[in-house]
Amino acid sequence: MEYTSTRDASRRVSAALAIAQGLSDEGGLFVPVSFPRVELAPLLGLDYPALAAVVLSQYLTDYDPAFLRAAADAVYGSAFGGRAGRLAPVSEGVYSLELWHGPTCAFKDYALQLMPRLLVEAKQLLHRTETTLVLVATSGDTGKAALAGYQDLEGVRVAVFYPTGGTSEIQRLQMATQEGNNLAVFAVRGNFDDAQTGVKRAFTDPRLAADLAARGVRLSSANSINFGRLAPQIVYYFCAYAQLAKQGAVQPGQPVDFCVPTGNFGDILAGWYARQMGLPVGRLVCASNQNKVLTDFFATGRYDARREFYKTESPSMDILVSSNLERLLWHLSGSDAAVRGWMEQLAGTGAYTVSEEVKAKLQADFAAGCATDAEAAAELRRRYEQDGYLCDTHTAVAFKAAREQRGKAPMVVLSTASPFKFPRAVLTALGKEAPADDFAAMQALQQLTGAEAPAALAGLKQKPVRFTQVIEPGEISGVTLAQG
Repeated sequence: MEYTSTRDASRRVSAALAIAQGLSDEGGLFVPVSFPRVELAPLLGLDYPALAAVVLSQYLTDYDPAFLRAAADAVYGSAFGGRAGRLAPVSEGVYSLELWHGPTCAFKDYALQLMPRLLVEAKQLLHRTETTLVLVATSGDTGKAALAGYQDLEGVRVAVFYPTGGTSEIQRLQMATQEGNNLAVFAVRGNFDDAQTGVKRAFTDPRLAADLAARGVRLSSANSINFGRLAPQIVYYFCAYAQLAKQGAVQPGQPVDFCVPTGNFGDILAGWYARQMGLPVGRLVCASNQNKVLTDFFATGRYDARREFYKTESPSMDILVSSNLERLLWHLSGSDAAVRGWMEQLAGTGAYTVSEEVKAKLQADFAAGCATDAEAAAELRRRYEQDGYLCDTHTAVAFKAAREQRGKAPMVVLSTASPFKFPRAVLTALGKEAPADDFAAMQALQQLTGAEAPAALAGLKQKPVRFTQVIEPGEISGVTLAQG
């Protein structure tokens, strides 16, 4: 399998190089030049590690299949407590794909527990011996998952950048208390888009690259702009479908709809990739919070980031520039020139409009919905009181969109984080007064619902804070050089 850039179709790289480099030199994202097709029936009886190895081997063709199987066995076993890809029934025909049973209690673990192994193997395949400096912009969950995955990994350093006040307190503490001698964490004044823009600028800065190279350092990414983040997320769509087929909720070949709470568009794009591989994915419902730039885009074909930015109770979706949408536009338009033009317009003016042909393709494959904080809170309470199902604020956004967009097919909602990551917001949504302290709120939520807070979150209270530095967005390149 070869990969090209969304902004320069003349480039051809291997999977190993796409993962090691993260972002193409001119700022484009690496995409597969074609989609592998798989036979569904043999996959339906596989356990999660075996399924992951098969799906990943279709894309990472320069990796040894035996390596992929061993890596999947190591990652998706004990770290997920036997709950990798757990599908929970919620109501008639509606299911929750609980993706938060990993070590950092968020769906990012599925990729970021595996990705360090993919990176190390990529460097060996490419015969590279330099130090890899992984840059991460995060709206909350990616940062902690990357820090945990790359902790003390030889030959790798990690620098994480998150927006000040743009995460929950639990998310902040997960990053600020992280142990590991090869890690650094920085709060960035501004929002996630400011942090993400600064990181992308660092990747395309030739002087920074030269200065780092002189020190024997190369940059890479753990954000979903890196294909190594996207590929492992394809697997759990197959896993959900397999479970529904095994239960008799769907006959093999019948479609299943998926609703995905998303900000950077990577998680839902993985579902679209699964469909291209032959999985019977019906409608993909894109769920947004009050920062509904994607909802408006799917309705109109115009992407306009020039709007008020809202800090919400679903902070991992507080994003106005959705990076992975660029990949989808490349696939649908088939034109690197068109994508390059749209991205230049976005950078220069904050907006662009796709062609009517691309708009029609978007609307054929995707539906969209959104929720304000109040609407998401009402949905969270509705699911708990009517179905006895407790979810976090991001998943609540998706449940509302799923309810509004529900068709005849089974609907799977991707549940992306533990409710105990946002205990104050969840308690408030359930009609209770939330303590000011997140750990007191966590305890109150346990007492109210009988659910148990994950030990990885409850134990944060006793961990010392290691990282406190706050920087401006314009300082990201300088900080990157210092880390090198």
